[in-house]
Amino acid sequence: MPLSTQKSTEKIFYMQRRSFLKNFSLATIVLSAPTLVGAANGKAKQRTVRGKVHSNGKGVANVVVTDGYSVVLTDQQGKYEIEAHVQAEFVYISTPSGYAFNQQNQIAWFYQPLVKDQTTQTADFALEKLSVDDQKHQFVVWADTQMISQSDCDQLKATAVPDLKALVASYPTGSLFHGIGCGDLVWDKFEYFKDYKEAIAATGVTFFNVIGNHDMDLDARTDDYSAKTFKQQFGPTYYSYNRGQIHYVVLDDVFFVGTAKKYIGYITEHQLQWLEEDLKQVKPGTTVVLSVHIPTNTGAARRAKKDEEMGGVVTNRRQLYKILAPYKVHIMSGHTHFNEAWEEGNIMEHNHGTVCGAWWTGPICGDGTPMGYGVYEVNGSEISWYYKSTGKTKEHQLRVYEKGRLKEAPDDIVANVWNWDSKWKVEWWEDGQAKGAMEQRVARDPWAIELYAGPELPVKHKFVEPTLADHLFFAKPSAMAKQITVKATDRFGKVYTETIQLI
Repeated sequence: MPLSTQKSTEKIFYMQRRSFLKNFSLATIVLSAPTLVGAANGKAKQRTVRGKVHSNGKGVANVVVTDGYSVVLTDQQGKYEIEAHVQAEFVYISTPSGYAFNQQNQIAWFYQPLVKDQTTQTADFALEKLSVDDQKHQFVVWADTQMISQSDCDQLKATAVPDLKALVASYPTGSLFHGIGCGDLVWDKFEYFKDYKEAIAATGVTFFNVIGNHDMDLDARTDDYSAKTFKQQFGPTYYSYNRGQIHYVVLDDVFFVGTAKKYIGYITEHQLQWLEEDLKQVKPGTTVVLSVHIPTNTGAARRAKKDEEMGGVVTNRRQLYKILAPYKVHIMSGHTHFNEAWEEGNIMEHNHGTVCGAWWTGPICGDGTPMGYGVYEVNGSEISWYYKSTGKTKEHQLRVYEKGRLKEAPDDIVANVWNWDSKWKVEWWEDGQAKGAMEQRVARDPWAIELYAGPELPVKHKFVEPTLADHLFFAKPSAMAKQITVKATDRFGKVYTETIQLI
């Protein structure tokens, strides 16, 4: 999203963007999508890649090795051979459970570039066995760090970095953590990849990274070349890895249409084919964590009573869901700058509030979610989670507003429970007396309205506006009420409370 000092210019751009995404034809996608899988190239040479995956000199068997198109397994000696696709750029492994993640300054390193026009290549991978059981581990999801200035980079390093370090330190010594950078690592300014990497290195946590729409080369002529810089910095844009009983997958769901800042949510056929091959090595019923930038789906269109925006969700998500049907799936996404969770059948999607809040303009996102990130605790095949607000304790899970704070509901108190999902329970008490469940409504957060609504706010990025959310709850206290307490109980039975004084 472009930086502008004029509200009108920003508004025009976003109106054009919405119109483009609404009217862009699926037929255009089909006609422009490259035929990558099985593509013939008379000038290309057959490339054979051989190597060994080993740990302390001993081969590691049954490790998945891929060129991004086909998938092979290492033999009992840890050796593999793969005929690399003519358009493959990397050979890489799916790190097996029980081994540490290779990294360079905490950026996950699991790949080796393929040398162009070299008919044979050797690519070995060394692994280090973990000294602790990885059946229990944690991971965090940083969505949209999205820096467009050095000031933004400095804020990232001064806020999110120490917060994550403190979070890790609060767990028992030796606890396993990794991170997922869920796209829009920067805001079209590739020089700030350096600062992003410095921030990650400072956390001490190894991060796997997802490409976002603001991480793409905007001068590329097609989607095929839009990830050139990202690949130079972070390697493949789709891959998998394992820890404990969890199989992790990262996909690139941002399809660049050849015009700067225009894209749709779409997963290409060659990625879907690769995913099918990757999941053949995964037992049905396994818990799969899939990370993408653009959410596969949200409730934004329903809340706004508008048509679905093709740049806001994945258009071919139903085909993705079919591939994922045999598994228990958690989808991690960003992009929207609001927090939302939905669940259907075997899939639950966690669309995260952002590390940058509302583009580094204030302490909350447009839906009132504090700037922060998701924390996930894994025990075997089960995952529990909470939202960690930057600079707050992990108990900070709701905010309660007094009567009159939301002008459209002047007689109601309002509670924002940002990590709410359908299995939460939100209740209230008036002067110690239980009043039962609060009423859920689609509305805008009162503080977000104060910070971001109108043509002059916020000063830094005037396009920012408060957004509709499902996670707001209402109650009407009596005229003489003095104290209100709201209790929110999450799906895991953890209870969070906040009390406000009315008189």
